[in-house]
Amino acid sequence: MTKLLGIAGALVVCCTCQLVFAQETMSSLPVVKKALNYLQQTEPEVIEEQIKICHIPAPPFKEDARIAYIKKRFTELGLENVFVDPVGNVIAGLSGKSDEKVLVLSAHLDTVFPEGTEIKVERNNTLLTAPGISDDSRGLAVLLAVARVLKQFQIQTEGSIYFVATVGEEGLGNLRGVRHLFEHSLKNKITHFISIDDVGLHSVITAVGSHRYKVLFKGSGGHSYADFGIPNPIHALGRAIAGIADFQVPSEPKATFAVGRSGGGTSVNSIAHTAWMEVDMRSESVIELEKLDSAFHRAVYTALSNENARWAAKDTLTVAIELLGKRPAGAVSKDGEIATAVKKANKALDIETVFSSGSTDANIPISLGIEALTIGGGGSGTHKHSLKETFNTKDSYLGTQRTLLIALEIVGVQ
Repeated sequence: MTKLLGIAGALVVCCTCQLVFAQETMSSLPVVKKALNYLQQTEPEVIEEQIKICHIPAPPFKEDARIAYIKKRFTELGLENVFVDPVGNVIAGLSGKSDEKVLVLSAHLDTVFPEGTEIKVERNNTLLTAPGISDDSRGLAVLLAVARVLKQFQIQTEGSIYFVATVGEEGLGNLRGVRHLFEHSLKNKITHFISIDDVGLHSVITAVGSHRYKVLFKGSGGHSYADFGIPNPIHALGRAIAGIADFQVPSEPKATFAVGRSGGGTSVNSIAHTAWMEVDMRSESVIELEKLDSAFHRAVYTALSNENARWAAKDTLTVAIELLGKRPAGAVSKDGEIATAVKKANKALDIETVFSSGSTDANIPISLGIEALTIGGGGSGTHKHSLKETFNTKDSYLGTQRTLLIALEIVGVQ
């Protein structure tokens, strides 16, 4: 084999082929240049796809209609071995020369909006408004656009790529899609993972972990006057919430807590039979998250004890704590392979590199020690997770171009 030193010695020529792998001039390759120009020219088509996806309902645990659409599109694009796994992930392949490097490029199917939410995308110049137009209709549209350009320009990659549309990223989905991907569907195959989630040109390399619980206080209940003197589940709940509200947490590493929902009781003149709350705690630090978790349990059991001790009646309350979901915390190095691929792509497109933290599908591979991160799909947006969610299409093609370049930096081009 003869080595010809080009820029950074990255070009290797052998007697049978020319291989360009993770080099600094990836964007200068003629075929890649053509692909980048094509992505800029066809960005209006990507946006139309994004709008079409947004109009397909995908409430939590009910992503079937969107699953069917993405499976159809993967098939139309000519991807290999298109299938839906047992939990609902849509998976398709694009084989490279070897499986030494296997990249999963993903976006999530589900939205936060419940079944029956009216979805109608409204346009105002470059601004699109609709529930879910950014998160993650944009990610899915970019995923399809990258698959299309790789097939259309017959870009032969050294490593292999799996295109995956996941379920269960939002709400109480507990990342069930990406968990199943690593535990079953593509177990021990994946070396790199990129999630395209939401908008912008940031890169999430720090996984914010979360613990979510439902707490249920139970008692005999009764009449507010006739049975006065028995422990009250709502009072116990109030004590627990007050205890949680007094938590002291660091700003660095950041840790947060919130009682997101609560309820209980029968009427204004009743002592409740039950009272409940749902609690979310987050941190990018495993240690701080465990501290929060311990403090939460102490607050709940202290509230139970104090409410029972407050009254002389023999009736006592009980409490049940149900784990709703756990997302692991972790991080990849800013100087690691996948972060370096982001830096190279950003430099080629004259984009400032911004690394941030977040809670996404990438939490799972990061916790497993796999090179992984989450990137925005370009453009910009506001009012995420609300009925007035927006997506601004100004220069949004940069997100699609950047996704392609990052992927190619990782898997290489033959």
